[in-house]
Amino acid sequence: MTDYDIQGPARVCAVTGRELKPGDRFFAALTEDAGRMVRTDYAADAWPGPPQGAVAYWAGKVPAADNKPRKPVVNDDLLLDCFDRLKGSADPDGLNFRYVAALLLMRRKRFKFEDAARDDQGRDVMIVRDARGGAVHHVIDPRLTDDQIAAVQTEVFRVLGWE
Repeated sequence: MTDYDIQGPARVCAVTGRELKPGDRFFAALTEDAGRMVRTDYAADAWPGPPQGAVAYWAGKVPAADNKPRKPVVNDDLLLDCFDRLKGSADPDGLNFRYVAALLLMRRKRFKFEDAARDDQGRDVMIVRDARGGAVHHVIDPRLTDDQIAAVQTEVFRVLGWE
C-alpha cells in the first residue's frame, strides 16, 4: 500500500501563524515538493495568491467544531484542476492521485470511459472523455488494489479538505 505524507487541514495560517477558527474564511494550496504532495493553509486576509507550480488551490470556510460528519461535498472543478495539473507526472504518488481523481470524476459522470490501451512503455492506460468539454485524457493505470484505491481516495478527500 502506498503511504502518503500529506497533512490534512492545518487550521493555522502559513503566513501569520494565526489559528483558523470555525467560521473563518481560508485559502489552501496543494503543491508538489520532492515527490510529495504538500497542503498549505492561509487566512483569507493573508493569502498571497497561488504559489508557483501549485497543483491546486481553493477557498473555504473552517467548519464549526460541532458539525456532524456528513458525506463529503466533492468539487468537480477542483478535482479536475488537480487531475489536469498532474498530467505528465512520473511520481508514483502523482500517478496514483491522478488515477483515483479520474475514477472519482467517472463516478460523478464528469468523465466517460472510452477505451483501454497500452502505451509505448507497455503500461495500461485508461482513456476517458470529459462529458462537458469533450477533451480526451489518457490516464496511466498504476495497478492499485481495491484497498490501495480506497486509501488514495481517502487521502485525496483529506488533502482537499472534503472529509
